Amino acid sequence: MRLTIQQDTLTPELFLKLYQSVDWDAPGIDQVRVALANSTATFTAYAELEPVGMVRLIGDGGMSFYIKDFAVVPSMQSQGVGAALLAALKRHVRSLIEPGWAVSLELISSQDAVGFYERHGFEPRPNDWDGPGMFTMIRA
Repeated sequence: MRLTIQQDTLTPELFLKLYQSVDWDAPGIDQVRVALANSTATFTAYAELEPVGMVRLIGDGGMSFYIKDFAVVPSMQSQGVGAALLAALKRHVRSLIEPGWAVSLELISSQDAVGFYERHGFEPRPNDWDGPGMFTMIRA
């Protein structure tokens, strides 16, 4: 399998296809369009010419970055796609920051993906020094 990663080519239509491939309840295309336009970067994985995964990076460029919408189609999970996407994202973050800086790269993991993130250097929350990741949904 030839795997390639493209940066900042994710379209709203492809986003929705990959998002729904993992059974997530998708937002509307206009909302996706706004989210993609305001992302720091997006990364799309292709096996041969077939899109098989994506991840978005959002952040302030100075202290914090956040991983969002990390999805790999089920038939391609555990085949290195997620690792390749994460490696591309981390390289990009390093390219954005100044020498000597350390920035926080954060996410909220699904239960099934905790082991994947731990293998890639992420620490679970809560831990001895930090509380749980938290979120709330705001609806209009």
